[in-house]
Amino acid sequence: MNFAPPHSRNATRHISICGTDLVADHDGVLFWPEEGLLAVADLHFEKGSSFARRGMLLPPYDTAATLARLAVLIPRYAPRTVIALGDSFHDGGGPARLSQPDRATLADLQRGRDWIWIAGNHDPDVTTEVAGIFAQYVTLGPLTFRHEPTGEVGEIAGHLHPSARIVWRGRSVVRRCFAADAYRAVMPAFGAYTGGLSIRHQAFAMVFGASEFTAHVLGDQRVYRFSSAHCF
Repeated sequence: MNFAPPHSRNATRHISICGTDLVADHDGVLFWPEEGLLAVADLHFEKGSSFARRGMLLPPYDTAATLARLAVLIPRYAPRTVIALGDSFHDGGGPARLSQPDRATLADLQRGRDWIWIAGNHDPDVTTEVAGIFAQYVTLGPLTFRHEPTGEVGEIAGHLHPSARIVWRGRSVVRRCFAADAYRAVMPAFGAYTGGLSIRHQAFAMVFGASEFTAHVLGDQRVYRFSSAHCF
């Protein structure tokens, strides 16, 4: 469903976290121009094959679809560094299950840049199956990139898969979003088979406290800004 509320309608939106200018893209990535850094959260590669191993059959194309979206965004921003904020694979065996075509696509995306895999709750172990640097978290200047949000000042996290429900012209629309205030942000899940958690859930109150925060809602072609109090 397309929707066009009378708010700022930019394909990207500049947000400031601890005085650092970041670009929130409507496709769900965050770019730090000053550092040439692109952050993406919760790729959940090989979720389909993980479910299949447990007898729950899903179409086995989620990794290819997620990589195809990344293959559009990385040339768009030409980052020097990519940080994947954990749960990049749906389980610890995911890297070994990558198909050769998907493995080759990932290698092409990694070529010529630093690629940092942050440990997640689904993929906590360091793996040698894919190239890149592995870390529990990364601190760069005033910002810390990690998987699970703690509410720390300067934190950029994933894990919660934020989404917002907007009522517009009598119709209800649920969209992924960035949840952010001036001091921290939780990124939307990027993976093809990832769901969402309402920003009205108590988990977000634990991150942002009693203060109101902003939902930067991902439209088909634009980013829309709403106060969390106006989301459902």
